[in-house]
Amino acid sequence: MKINTAAKIGLITIMGMTLLYACKNKETNDRLANDPVYTDRDTTVKPGDDFFQYANGDWLKKHPIPAAYSSWGINRVILDELRDRLKKINEDALKANAAKGTATQKIGDFYYTGMDSVTIEKQGLSPLKSELAKIDNINSIPALLDEFAHLETIGITTPIGAYVGQDAKNSAKMVLQLGQSGIGLPNRDYYFNKDQHSVDIRTDYQQKHLPALYKLMGASEAEAKKSTHKVYALETFLADSSRKLQDLRDPYKNYNKMPLAGLSKLAPDIDWKSLFEKMDYKNVDTVIVGQPEYYRAVNKALKTYSLEDWKAYLRKSLVAELSPFLSNAFNDESFRFYGTVLTGRKAQLPRWKRVIDSENDAMGEVLGQLFVKDYFSEATKKRYSDLVEAVRTSFKKHIEKLDWMSQGTKEKAYAKLAKVVSKVGYPDKWKDFSSLSTDRSSYVANMISANNFWHRFNAKKLGKPVDKTEWGMTPQTWNAYYDASNNEIVLPAAMLMIPDVKDEDMDDAVIYGYVGASTIGHEMTHGFDDQGRQYDAAGNLKGWWTPADSVNFTKCAQVLIDQFNGYSIYGLHVNGKASQGENIADLGGIVIALDAFKKTDQYKQGKTINGLTPLQRFFLGYSLGWMIQDTKESLSSQILTNEHAPDFMRVNGPFTDVPEFYDAFKIKKGDKMWLDPAKRVKIW
Repeated sequence: MKINTAAKIGLITIMGMTLLYACKNKETNDRLANDPVYTDRDTTVKPGDDFFQYANGDWLKKHPIPAAYSSWGINRVILDELRDRLKKINEDALKANAAKGTATQKIGDFYYTGMDSVTIEKQGLSPLKSELAKIDNINSIPALLDEFAHLETIGITTPIGAYVGQDAKNSAKMVLQLGQSGIGLPNRDYYFNKDQHSVDIRTDYQQKHLPALYKLMGASEAEAKKSTHKVYALETFLADSSRKLQDLRDPYKNYNKMPLAGLSKLAPDIDWKSLFEKMDYKNVDTVIVGQPEYYRAVNKALKTYSLEDWKAYLRKSLVAELSPFLSNAFNDESFRFYGTVLTGRKAQLPRWKRVIDSENDAMGEVLGQLFVKDYFSEATKKRYSDLVEAVRTSFKKHIEKLDWMSQGTKEKAYAKLAKVVSKVGYPDKWKDFSSLSTDRSSYVANMISANNFWHRFNAKKLGKPVDKTEWGMTPQTWNAYYDASNNEIVLPAAMLMIPDVKDEDMDDAVIYGYVGASTIGHEMTHGFDDQGRQYDAAGNLKGWWTPADSVNFTKCAQVLIDQFNGYSIYGLHVNGKASQGENIADLGGIVIALDAFKKTDQYKQGKTINGLTPLQRFFLGYSLGWMIQDTKESLSSQILTNEHAPDFMRVNGPFTDVPEFYDAFKIKKGDKMWLDPAKRVKIW
């Protein structure tokens, strides 16, 4: 991975130091046979030159990115392990001949249609024949809006980005919300940026991808070219009124609550009451609009572009989004653009893996119930529930010691921290999938059925009490999240796994770094980052900081923004403002979990394991969680579209701000990762 000299932050592996430490502590040096933080290191790299490479380099060199992936690392290894386990569940379901409506029947039938490539090829585009006919029959603006409504109910993107979510200023209430939507490229910047990556993407989109898609639908060369030109112009028009990534981080500017009459003034050519009714949103009287200027643009676009333009746009949206579930010609073109051109993947995953991934999207909790029964013990759940409390206690101590926050604000911070709900491993209450229907007729029909299930699931929440038991991820998801409106952290079972290592065999130092810092501390800190801090203990968007404290926080955060603005890769600079929330959470998670680790017996005893001190193992454990390498295309896309900095920067960046890191690996002035103490960031 290449980054410019000014931004290069790294690690220096000091072999002499490691050997000396091992000799000095020989009498207390424990051995651990399966120890990834020991075996994965590249000891030809100094910890103070590039710690990410020092910690993970040997493993990364031995495991290049496979052709079917845009990245490869610990996340992909875990996902492959999970797929193997889910494959067995699916194969058992295929053989079960289960009764209609049971979870086993739904799993078996979905997997059957996904794996039945012969039928998929024979069917071609025919499963979408009736949907395409609906688009063809549009003959007026009201009919066009009706089709927007219908397509939204089956999971297809239209310019109307409607969903039911918690009112940011009244978190106990579920309300209808509208956000910018409707474009085919990953975000608005791809239509306007001048960097070579963006230019290449939009050139391919216009000259290859869209024309190929229209020709696969039966259009002539001339017709495909004409449709591409019109649709790209329409999308560019919508993109021009869409907000940039960093501008979407301000919860107040993206909260515009209005009665239905106000929405009608904003976009008067849309009969909103009728539209919402047809989208299953009943009795709507109030809506929260994220980006009003976008909906003014939608209203103008209805009059600017012809019905034929809109029909070409909707055909593209329908077929493009469902291409992965159609015959090879459609699937291959979808992969060529979205897989290879956008993210650098050279080959597709085997069909069974693709089907399982789609099934996870369609009915992940159905699979999750079977998964956790066999693969996540109560003892493991207790270990991480206890770790949450250790991190929470440490976080409170950090707040107490802040010199930039007043006592009044601290008291409110304590209250919010105490009310952070932790959900560990898997839900106590599972979603009801009884209304989800699958059969063995068509793979794409099963996906449409699943999309409609999720649309109805979301729509039914309107006006209902908030379900505090609900999870937004499945147990087998390698990820975690903080929900500001519920003031909760959600930690799926898969996120707590280390490949090929039993949980009970891994020492606290690694676990406090790998999970305590990069996941638990990270997600808990999100409640106090640039966005999360604006929500109170009840999850409401409500000021609870003094003006002076807010100014002090912003000054601290700006130093971190400036730090990450200085990092670049492939000629693209990290967007420090857009990524500040994640960077704040990374740094906060590290320092908070580190202090929690200092309370453990392992830290106090100071014994080495495989020649590594407890403190060293903590930092190596954190780094293990980011042991990932990406293609050039994938990293370039991430810089432009994602609020997360590249994985290697999420190790090297925050470590330069942590004093104990310098002590643990004897980092000295002159080392590439040395940062002058006066320039080190300290927030939480």
